Amino acid sequence: MKYKKLGKSGIEVSEIGFGAWTIALNWWGKEIHEDEAAKMLKRAYDLGINFFETADMYGKGKSETLIGKYLKDVRKEIIISTKYGYDFEGVEQIGHSELPQSFAPDFTNKALRNSLERLQTGYVDVYGLHNPKLNHIRDDTIFQTLDKLIEEQKINTYQIALGPAIGWTQEGIEAMDRTNVSAVQTVYNILEQTPGNELFDMAIQKDVGILVRVPDASGILTGKVNAETKIDEKDHRSVRKGEWIKSALQKVEQLRPIAQRNDLTITELAIKFILSKKGFASVFPTVISVEEIESFAAMSDGNYINQTDMKEIDELFNSWPAYELKATTQAA
Repeated sequence: MKYKKLGKSGIEVSEIGFGAWTIALNWWGKEIHEDEAAKMLKRAYDLGINFFETADMYGKGKSETLIGKYLKDVRKEIIISTKYGYDFEGVEQIGHSELPQSFAPDFTNKALRNSLERLQTGYVDVYGLHNPKLNHIRDDTIFQTLDKLIEEQKINTYQIALGPAIGWTQEGIEAMDRTNVSAVQTVYNILEQTPGNELFDMAIQKDVGILVRVPDASGILTGKVNAETKIDEKDHRSVRKGEWIKSALQKVEQLRPIAQRNDLTITELAIKFILSKKGFASVFPTVISVEEIESFAAMSDGNYINQTDMKEIDELFNSWPAYELKATTQAA
């Protein structure tokens, strides 16, 4: 396992991180029971994965509770990142609709106290704003509150997790101007590089680490999703429509010769493409089994994609039609 600095924080994180939402939510075609979640967390640690990324709303605290329970004995050896901002108490989440948000000081302090209790720790390495909008990024009060938490040694640094869908360019760019923002998290993969490429460029300038989620393009790049796949409406991938899937599969075939000449599967090409990028800090593959964790962890081996092939991938991407992004809800 290789490691990267998390931006200006200096925190060292594994190139492959553990995105812990799957162990708490049945949003990827499989419900993971506690005994299997425990095996996944422990196996990830054994393989050198030290970066565990979660949020308080994942299973209404379930993900944090599992991390706290099964990794407490190695707390000083791991990096825990959790996020907040959704007021999920007493609210039923319908499908993937967004819940009410708050980043007010009182809400922030309460959310952190609850997360620390569930995680069984006295501090969080990386605290994150979960899908903030542009008005939140521009609210000095929010960041003054987070800076105070750093002074109180309750958190070490913080990140901005962009979303809920791909996009949110302006939010990411403006967030990087905040002094203690060490990381920005975004959807990014070999098929969907907008706005990630722009964020990568800015991250290098600002010494901010990019955290990558959905590196598998919702299963297209792992072969789990094809033209015949039926996706349940509860599944996180249900937002992907038939025409998008068809187009994505055609793009995969264009990438296949690059994978073959490097003796890589499409999945390996997709992950190593990200690992080859400057400015990235860690990638969170979607994992639902110990075997998948082992497979992805093995890809962080220092043997990445040469500049010629990276250039060819860039040229292919630039030849594809532009796609619609989720628009920000505030004017720039």
